[in-house]
Amino acid sequence: MANPKTNEPKGRHQSKKAAASGWIGSMLEYYDFFIYATAASLIFPQIFFSKSDPKIAIIASLATYGVGYVARPIGALVLGHLGDTHGRKYVLILCMFMMGFSTMAVGLLPTYEQVGLWAPIGLVAMRLIQGFAVAGEIAGASSMVLEHAPFGRRGFFASFTLQGVQAGQLLAAAVFLPLAHYIPTDAFTSWGWRIPFILSVFIIVAGYFIRRDVDETPAFVEEDEQGEIARSPIVHAFTDSWADILRVACMSLTTVIPVVATIFGAAYAVQPAYGIGFHADVYLWIPVLGNILAVFLIPYVGNLSDRIGRRLPAVVGALASGLLSFGYLYSISIHSTPLAIVMALLMWGVAYQGFNAIFPSFYPELFRTRNRVTGVAIGHNIGITIAALLPALFVAVAPPGGSANVPLTVGAITLVATIIAAVAALTARETYRIHLNDLGKPGAVPVDQREYRRIRAQTLAGARLAKAERSIVPVGNSNSARD
Repeated sequence: MANPKTNEPKGRHQSKKAAASGWIGSMLEYYDFFIYATAASLIFPQIFFSKSDPKIAIIASLATYGVGYVARPIGALVLGHLGDTHGRKYVLILCMFMMGFSTMAVGLLPTYEQVGLWAPIGLVAMRLIQGFAVAGEIAGASSMVLEHAPFGRRGFFASFTLQGVQAGQLLAAAVFLPLAHYIPTDAFTSWGWRIPFILSVFIIVAGYFIRRDVDETPAFVEEDEQGEIARSPIVHAFTDSWADILRVACMSLTTVIPVVATIFGAAYAVQPAYGIGFHADVYLWIPVLGNILAVFLIPYVGNLSDRIGRRLPAVVGALASGLLSFGYLYSISIHSTPLAIVMALLMWGVAYQGFNAIFPSFYPELFRTRNRVTGVAIGHNIGITIAALLPALFVAVAPPGGSANVPLTVGAITLVATIIAAVAALTARETYRIHLNDLGKPGAVPVDQREYRRIRAQTLAGARLAKAERSIVPVGNSNSARD
């Protein structure tokens, strides 16, 4: 039963192990997504599609990247259901294996010259599995970390899920870019591109051993013991929390910022049709530099949200990044490479992290334990799927060679998306001072600010004491170390 004094679930909390589990799972997810996106642009048109029409091959290759988003809503429904009925640990291990093995399989696929149409069919099949698996990863990992985190530190621990996302993209760049640079072009096209995909096996092994050692969350175990596990979390999620699912979907529109930074921004700056003429290498480094900055910033923002709440960083991050998109696109339009890099780092590496660092705690805190994974998965995947489709709208309203003012037009659409996200965050209830067992319940009363600060201070003091005790090296009898 819940502790009546604190209304926190009893049980063994494994905050650090859960955070490590969320970190490595998210790293695997976005390592796989980043290398696929890069290969789909540079390599796949030549090896998985007919060479009779290069333009069609490029379109088809990029279309396979988009196929992953088609599978996301289905994955959200299925994996959200499993996470809320079978447990967070179960669904996270399942997601990791599906994502890892499908990525590794891409590196082993035969080419179009070897098997004809079976090559693109196999590629699409693996991409569908990737999209299906990724739909449950963030929702499951965020819920797992949140439910293991101590009261008063949920924002800090949950933020490591998104730090893993940025680290995964850095790892992908660290593996893919040197291979593409140092291996001769013919060799890279023939076999070198397969190496980053096959290397996924090492992340799978490491992730399995970390996730295997993490206990199921006390909150889920308590629900199970009390017979409160929902038979149909999807029905409960829409019945109890349809408004919060809509809020999560709207807040997730903020992911338009990395889309503007790395997809449309790169096309606008590099593609000859737009007439800007930036060198492509610049846009290989923008995501690297942005992710380095984000890796350092995310835990600080997560910790800040444990002090001032979730809504303020989310609102400020969304609006600031939306406004900075004008400056970023303008810097490209005036052919200023240094200014474009600076604006990209401010927009994506700094401002956007106000939202990015807190949503792994904010989203799950809006839902009850019994439908938490389902609610987050559905809302989040709806929002990011819409954001992923926006580049098509950008090109439609600001086409290459058209008379449209690209910075103003695309910036305005981006700002509207971030305003919608900010309004959604502003209308959500503040959750950081609500006990875990009360999250998602109408009328839940937050802990008094003074009492919350006292509990948080005790938690921090306990963590510092435990760290100090571990650092003490026993002197004398070696058996004392074992005792």
